[in-house]
Amino acid sequence: MKSNKNNSSRRNFIKKAALGTTALSATPTILASTYNQNLTLKRVYNNSLYTYNDHINLALIGSGIQGIYDTQSALEVSGIKLVAVCDLYTGRLDRAKELWGNDIFVTRDYRQILERKDVDAVIIATPDHWHKKITIEALKAGKHVYCEKPMVQKWEDGQAIISAQKSSGKICQIGSQGMSSLGNEKAKQLYADGAIGDIVMLDFYNDRYSAEGAWQYPIPPDANEDTVDFDTFLGTAPKTPFELKRFFRWRNYQDYGTGVAGDLFVHAFSTLNHVINSHGPNRAQATGGLRFWNDGRDVPDVSITLYDYPKTDTHAAFNAAFRINFIAGSGGGGGFKLIGTEGEMEIGQNSVKLKRSKLNLIPQGYSLISFTEETQKKINASYEAQNLNSRASQLSTGETTWQAPNDYKGGHYDHFYNFFQAIRGKGKIIQDPTFGLRAAGAALLANQSYFTKKAAHWDPDNMKTISK
Repeated sequence: MKSNKNNSSRRNFIKKAALGTTALSATPTILASTYNQNLTLKRVYNNSLYTYNDHINLALIGSGIQGIYDTQSALEVSGIKLVAVCDLYTGRLDRAKELWGNDIFVTRDYRQILERKDVDAVIIATPDHWHKKITIEALKAGKHVYCEKPMVQKWEDGQAIISAQKSSGKICQIGSQGMSSLGNEKAKQLYADGAIGDIVMLDFYNDRYSAEGAWQYPIPPDANEDTVDFDTFLGTAPKTPFELKRFFRWRNYQDYGTGVAGDLFVHAFSTLNHVINSHGPNRAQATGGLRFWNDGRDVPDVSITLYDYPKTDTHAAFNAAFRINFIAGSGGGGGFKLIGTEGEMEIGQNSVKLKRSKLNLIPQGYSLISFTEETQKKINASYEAQNLNSRASQLSTGETTWQAPNDYKGGHYDHFYNFFQAIRGKGKIIQDPTFGLRAAGAALLANQSYFTKKAAHWDPDNMKTISK
């Protein structure tokens, strides 16, 4: 980060913090030498009432777990109507009618969805290896696209989606659902204000302790070669005999998914790159293994990856640690924390906790013990003369938590609200295909490093791997 910009941000933050209640919504109010307070996050929505002819007609391609959650969130936004659903398992088409009515059109062929004139936008929530093909075809068919993360299974596929979106003129939002959340919005503002100084490290972890959390999803008793179109599911993946585990637990296989990196790292990269306005890391070193869930999967259930972020105009050089454990005997949990030279931010979709600390530059008893009493007095006097612990630094320390209100609909709703507002020409999307490729590419770098057992290098500006 450029020093003049960084110093200006710090001064700006401390100045606003000292303004008292007039700056309450933006930064902590300083009432004493330290502070501890709770504030409320807010956002104003444009929830207009739309006539039948003004509805955005939506279709879902891939009505699995995430597809259903996506659609439920999308339908909470005013002026949205679901008209069609596609899935390769007939039981999910039956479930779609249970959820959204018998009048919706259902099919096992996504091309029938794209041919429909009454479909304005599609959600693509298929296995990862289908994202590129269906997204490009949907854009060419004149549909707006919400594509689940990771945008691509292979980074090489990203440029084709970027080009298709630009040539189509349609909106394409990548679905890291927490991206548009109140938590991310506040964290981005605080970082720009210099609330944590220079970023030094990101600490991200996700611990799970259940079969469901480790992707051992249930297989329905009616699933068979008649109710599941397995050959279409395989797509461009290697041909293999019919196997229900591969269809219903596809995240466990490299042929169809992207492992913990593509499923979980990509969320963290989306938030991180958004908050600090970065293009991403340039190096990854991964380790891990298959420690417990020996169910036929060929991806690790424990993964640790260290990333290097280069210095740019918006941030200092820093390191990021990503950790996933699918057999966490602690019981589970997660965290996302930005740590800087002057503080830290713990970021969630519904909250941000900012803790600002004072760097102690004066030696304590530990380092003075080897000197004589007379020498210790001289050392202490020399430090006191430097006035290293200024009143300004003491006044800007403490902890503030911003929390969304109880009626907040959540980041998932916000991401679809952002998508549909952009379709209506009332704003820009927050996660376009270029952003999506940078987030996916950084995540997939972990897989490259893990399977090759060496560091992997990435060009975050040009969005491609580098051979070294």
